[in-house]
Amino acid sequence: MILAPAQQSLQLRSVNLTIPVLLLILCAIIIISIGSGAVPIAPRQVLAILGSKIGWGGEWIKLADFSDQQAAVLSLIRLPRVLLGILVGAGLACSGVALQGLFRNPLADPGLIGVSGGAALGATSVIVMGATWLPGLSQSLGLFTLPLAAFLGGFGIAFLIYQLARNGGITALPIMLLAGIAVNSLTGAAIGSFTYIADDAQLRSLTFWSMGSLGNASWDIIALLTPIVTIAIYGMARLIPALNALALGEAEAGHMGFNTNQIKRWAIFWSALAVGSLVAFTGMIGFIGLVTPHVIRLLCGPNHRIVMPASALLGAIFILLADLCARTAVAPAEIPIGILTALIGAPFFLGLLLKQRANWRG
Repeated sequence: MILAPAQQSLQLRSVNLTIPVLLLILCAIIIISIGSGAVPIAPRQVLAILGSKIGWGGEWIKLADFSDQQAAVLSLIRLPRVLLGILVGAGLACSGVALQGLFRNPLADPGLIGVSGGAALGATSVIVMGATWLPGLSQSLGLFTLPLAAFLGGFGIAFLIYQLARNGGITALPIMLLAGIAVNSLTGAAIGSFTYIADDAQLRSLTFWSMGSLGNASWDIIALLTPIVTIAIYGMARLIPALNALALGEAEAGHMGFNTNQIKRWAIFWSALAVGSLVAFTGMIGFIGLVTPHVIRLLCGPNHRIVMPASALLGAIFILLADLCARTAVAPAEIPIGILTALIGAPFFLGLLLKQRANWRG
């Protein structure tokens, strides 16, 4: 479809403004999130504390007085939580972009094709049975135990679904989605079985997986996840030219010099790495990879050079807003963040299905 000049001009302005506007919104949400909670910290105090932490004492500290309690809450609790939220939002959103581009389907999502469920299954199996199956695993790998198990589970399940959907070298998208539903049911049943045999301490940990939360954030986790998620996002960004080519079809992408089978394997690998490592520490937070890429495409068009970075920013904003609501709406209690993202994402997914149904009728 050819756009009218006015429509083309409007879309061009949207493309040029989207990333700067999202960056400004993200910075504002970061300051608000850091300052909100049982111990309130005003925006000026947030800037003053952050300035003092990075060695810009003097003039920054004069910006606003703050207490030692406020500084401790910011540096030990809220800042790691906000940084974890940014990693989660960006990682899940980029994974959604990569998988939707790979399958050329706006309904593709890390959760729908089994990456999230497989990652949760891998981590859950280690929590419940790790001491029995591999007693020395946790001691030897330390913090890497859960991310490794989650990555292997996510990659294995996603690769299984991908193979089930292939026939004669062609990936059948309806079969892929149906296989994802079936395999997700199996992983859910397996997680339920582990929940049934878990002891009280393990059961508390498993409850965390089913609903998702950023409450486990710490500087150790940030130090571990940052390089993993950054490498995964970089790997997915390297696939942008291939994803743009795949939008024209697999045959056309092959004629343009891309090895489509290799691109598919790398897209699944990087998505599983990002989602698996994040699920290991935050539990299952759904629909970020489904909603954010679609919103960006509506604003800026299908070019993955814009969709990928803009979705990462919007995903981070989405997660931080959901987490802010989760820990302030019913304070001092906390709503699991996965519940809030599902309340937004599930109606959005149903809307996409209705739109697809209208297209099929046409």
